[in-house]
Amino acid sequence: MAPVRFGIVVFPGSNCDHDAYYAVKHVLGADAVFLWHRDTTLRGVDVVILPGGFSYGDYLRCGAIARFSPIMKEVVRFAKAGGFVMGICNGFQILCESGLLPGSLLRNASLRFVCRMVHIRTERAGTAFTRLLAQGQVLTMPVAHGEGNYYTDASTLAGLEAKGQVLFRYSTLDGQVTPGANPNGSLRNIAGVMNEEGNVFGLMPHPERAMEHIIGSVDGAMIFRSVLEAVTQRAPSAVSKE
Repeated sequence: MAPVRFGIVVFPGSNCDHDAYYAVKHVLGADAVFLWHRDTTLRGVDVVILPGGFSYGDYLRCGAIARFSPIMKEVVRFAKAGGFVMGICNGFQILCESGLLPGSLLRNASLRFVCRMVHIRTERAGTAFTRLLAQGQVLTMPVAHGEGNYYTDASTLAGLEAKGQVLFRYSTLDGQVTPGANPNGSLRNIAGVMNEEGNVFGLMPHPERAMEHIIGSVDGAMIFRSVLEAVTQRAPSAVSKE
């Protein structure tokens, strides 16, 4: 079986693309390629990662211009065919702007950029992105954003909760979901959500910056290893990766 290939999309202003590449290539030992924003093919990847940063300088609003990049037409097509897509920080914002995930990421409630370690509680185990985690397991990793305040309307929120699409919430180290544990004012402490089909996932914290003990946490590796295992164990499908 060919090795699992991750594609990391690079937009003008991306600054976590090499972090994601390192996490995949050198920690997971999987194959990894960069995908330029002007590309019109996904180069046969099994997983697409939209990394953190400030795509197109965050002009208009975060992710609003990136959604119109040529590569995003292929990412949307890939996702709608069942391909795995993960958006981290700015990547999460792009997924929401592209309509692949519900909701929006607003300005932090403090109106300040937040850069620190946070704790997130696993709300649902067994998904493609949490299959190696236990329900209620708390992970530690950094956030670094100015617009991470997740918001959606009441009807959409009710649907997300009812269908188990909220995968992570900001919490204390012992798993208590409190206002003080919320770094950005995010609705119901939501840190990460998944689409209804279970193949598209967005997360504001940075798991690619929590892959090795030397940088303070290895908890992010559990998310990457989960999707790696999900791809490996998935039965052959009709998903076109070109």
